[in-house]
Amino acid sequence: MNEAIKKVVMPKWGLSMTSGKVIEWIATEGDEIADGDDLAEIDTDKIAGALESADDGVLRRIIALVGEDVPVGGTIALLAPAYVPETDIDEAARHAREELDSGAVEEVPGPQTGTVEVAGRTLAYAVLGDAEEVVVLVHGYGGDKNSWLFVQEPLSQSCTVYALDLPGHGESAKDVGDGSLDTLAGAMLGFLAAEGIERAHLVGHSLGGAVVLAAAAREPHRVASLTLVAPAGFGDQINSGYLRGFAEVTSRRELKPHLGALFADPAQVTRKLTDDLLKYKRLDGVDKALNTLLDTLLDGDAPGIDAAPLLSRVDVPVAVVWGRADAVLPAANGSALTGVSYVEEAGHMVHMEKPQAVVAAVEAITAK
Repeated sequence: MNEAIKKVVMPKWGLSMTSGKVIEWIATEGDEIADGDDLAEIDTDKIAGALESADDGVLRRIIALVGEDVPVGGTIALLAPAYVPETDIDEAARHAREELDSGAVEEVPGPQTGTVEVAGRTLAYAVLGDAEEVVVLVHGYGGDKNSWLFVQEPLSQSCTVYALDLPGHGESAKDVGDGSLDTLAGAMLGFLAAEGIERAHLVGHSLGGAVVLAAAAREPHRVASLTLVAPAGFGDQINSGYLRGFAEVTSRRELKPHLGALFADPAQVTRKLTDDLLKYKRLDGVDKALNTLLDTLLDGDAPGIDAAPLLSRVDVPVAVVWGRADAVLPAANGSALTGVSYVEEAGHMVHMEKPQAVVAAVEAITAK
C-alpha cells in the first residue's frame, strides 16, 4: 500500500470492547482533515463517542457503512494527500473491504491490566502507551478505570496513561477503611510508589478530583500537573439525593433513570452501562464501601469536602474542566476556581460525553 495512505481503524475504547459501529459519519469523502478533527460517531458496548483523526490529509474513502459491526482494528476509512492517485486509493480500499468481509483483522492492542498491593489493599489499574510522560486518571464515586475509555487511548499517543481503580471500586479491594480523603490519597500515592512512578500528571474526576488534589498537597514532588474534571470540594452545591440514591438502589428499574443525572443527554445511559454498574453494586463489600464514602462526600445535604485549602498548597499547573449541564456537582461550583473551561452540552460525566475537551486540557497542561 502507498505509504502516504493512512488507515483510520476502529479504536479499542475500554477493556471489554471487541467491535463498534459507525452510527454517523461526521466527515465526508473529499473533506480536508486535520489531526484531532472528528471523523465519525462510534457506538461501543457502553456509550457512543466521537472518533478523532490521528493524522492530517483528505478523507479519500469511507470503508465502513453506517450501522455495520466492525471489529476493533478494522479499517473504516482512508486518509491521504490529494496527490495520491485514485488507483492507489481503490486498491487500498479493496484490500480493507476484503479484510472486513473475511474477519481477518489484526486487533489493535488495548490497555494492559495489572494490580499492586498498597497498605494491604489490592489496587487494579489499566495502562496504555510507552512514552516518558506519565498521566494517571482517577475516577469518581461509583466509577472505575473504564470510565476513561474515550480519554486514555488518545492521550496514550504521547504519554503513558494509567487508569486506576480507587479502593472500593472496579477490580480493586472493596475495603475503603475510614473512607477519608486522606486514606484515598494515600492509596493513590502508594500506587505511584508501587509502580515506580516518580512524577506524574494527575487527572481526577469528581471525588477523584479531590483525591488527586489531596495527593498533590501531601507529596508535591510526585505531581507534575493537575487536571480537575468537575472536582468535588469546591462551591456549596451537591446533589445529595443522587449520591444517596446511587448507594441505595438495587434494581435496573431504579438505577437506569437515576443515572440520567450523570449526563446532559439521558439517552447515553445504555443498558450495558446500567448492567455493569448493577453488577458492581452487587459485589461483596461494595454497599459498605459506598456508604462509608458518603460520609466523606456529604455533610448532611451539604458538601463534606473543602478542597480550597488543599489547592492553596499546590504549586503546579492546574486545569479545570466542567460540564455546563452538571446535575451532580453544578457548574456554579466552578466560580470558586480560576480559568475553568466550561463545556456546553455536557453533564457530570463530561469525560464520557465530551472527552475531546478533557483530552485537550490534559494535552495542553502536559505540554507546559
